[in-house]
Amino acid sequence: MRSRTTIRLTMLAMAALIGTGAFAQAAADKKLSPAEANYQAGGSPLVNEPMYQATNPKAPPMTQAEFDTARKIYFERCAGCHGVLRKGATGKPLTPDITIGKGTDYLKVFIAYGSPAGMPNWQTSGEMSEKEVDLMARYIQHDAPTPPEYSLADMKATWKVIVPPEKRPTKKMNNYNITNIFSTTLRDTGEVALIDGDTKQIINVVKTGYAVHISRLSASGRYLFVIGRDAKINMIDLWMEKPDNVAEIRTGLEARSVETSKFKGFEDKYAIAGSYWPPQFVIMNGDTLEPLKIVATRGNTVDTQEYHPEPRVASIVGSHYKPEFVVNVKETGQTLLVDYSNIDALKVTTIGTARFLHDGGLDSTKRYFMVAANNSNKIAAVDLKEGKLTKLIDVGKIPHPGRGANFVHPTYGPVWSTGHLGDETISLIGTDPVKHPKNAWKVVQTLKGQGGGALFIKSHPKSRHLYSDTPLNPDPKISQSVAVYDIDNLEKGYTVLPIAEWAGIKDDGAKRVVQPEFNRAGDEVWFSVWSAKNKESALVIVDDKTLKLKAVIKDPRLITPTGHFNVHNTQHDVY
Repeated sequence: MRSRTTIRLTMLAMAALIGTGAFAQAAADKKLSPAEANYQAGGSPLVNEPMYQATNPKAPPMTQAEFDTARKIYFERCAGCHGVLRKGATGKPLTPDITIGKGTDYLKVFIAYGSPAGMPNWQTSGEMSEKEVDLMARYIQHDAPTPPEYSLADMKATWKVIVPPEKRPTKKMNNYNITNIFSTTLRDTGEVALIDGDTKQIINVVKTGYAVHISRLSASGRYLFVIGRDAKINMIDLWMEKPDNVAEIRTGLEARSVETSKFKGFEDKYAIAGSYWPPQFVIMNGDTLEPLKIVATRGNTVDTQEYHPEPRVASIVGSHYKPEFVVNVKETGQTLLVDYSNIDALKVTTIGTARFLHDGGLDSTKRYFMVAANNSNKIAAVDLKEGKLTKLIDVGKIPHPGRGANFVHPTYGPVWSTGHLGDETISLIGTDPVKHPKNAWKVVQTLKGQGGGALFIKSHPKSRHLYSDTPLNPDPKISQSVAVYDIDNLEKGYTVLPIAEWAGIKDDGAKRVVQPEFNRAGDEVWFSVWSAKNKESALVIVDDKTLKLKAVIKDPRLITPTGHFNVHNTQHDVY
């Protein structure tokens, strides 16, 4: 039982550090859920980067060894919320001008017990020892070490053309149905598995960067681009007898997004990647990954117009309406339309949307981009034809749609949908301003799901089902299953599919079920059953018509499978 003094100190520390601001006010309304905490506190590849220790003379002393240990802990557990430079992201700033005045004892209590505004209780949860809490309380009173920048020369030093374009096949050299290949991330081994969707056999396991975040296809469908969290991009040629890497580059120190040019006349001409650190994006040659143009994203926030030193590039899509990349800058809440028709005279249209932009996808017409501003609890609808914001739409808590899911609602017409990390709802948003103007750009229906912790939602033009995962929910029954809705009878609620149970895994791994993905035909749905690196994992395939188990793929090479992407659906933005 804690003493009254300790409780009082806890509350004083919380009050002192929570402060004001939109995020703090919103977060204070409800304690951060375990699902949100798991998502926000992800590790950063910057943990291994050399950084200079800038000692603040007003801060409590630390040895170099203590500083290095604390820096490692910070980038593994704290940078995702508080930012690389500790100037605040979805969490509050933790810079010396704020922390020194609070003192080590206050900070220790705050770190140990957490806060209603979302700070995890690191010590009482067992995640940190008392010694580590003391270390972190002292560390955040020192100046934040700054990671190195990443220049064109740095990129070129990592750039490798493994097979030059002139030595690549001039026609497809294999018998695979390329349009039905799946690219599956093997998170903890730094690989992707290329799987034949027809035969369910692994074609090749390709070495990539760490924890591939996304797979994207060139406009032609020939080249697969993947990007790891360590900002390494691999370009894989699907025409080869055995598809494999033909080029690679590292475009920064931490990243999440890659895309290629889609507009007519520019197919396969350019690739683009956005970084978390440094905050910038780079345009590359589309068939070799040669870096051509770097653009910084540091700037002012959309709401308070304050300068932010590290606004991360969250997601990028290629427009089908213009020769433009749609670049979403997380901390500033700016959506950039980057005109690549002349990269020597680059034109960038800046559209203010909402802060903490994350992922999103196109509506069914591909005219509107729907992007989640997660800690603002909004979806921004951006008109890619007119180049302007159409509407900011209020949704549930911390929307996380992946690419979202498009389908025709029996009452409201075309809708795009998102699940949420912070609550159990699924928001359906009308997207047809022509035939259904009364329903456009608002939530027309809210479905109840299994619980918070949803990451991906998916449908298909040939399916009448909507699938939602919940891999970050703390309840294993929920994280190991998926909810399926009958689009023609949404009122009846969802059916639960016990995906992890169907996988037949015998050990005690986490078996989180993540990312529904349809095959090209739209009659199968694939799921990853994701356990730890030393535990068995699997892929489970469901018959979309019957909602029955169709196949299970097990292979010792399928280590920590997470996201997977069907070539045809990814190439054509079908979701």
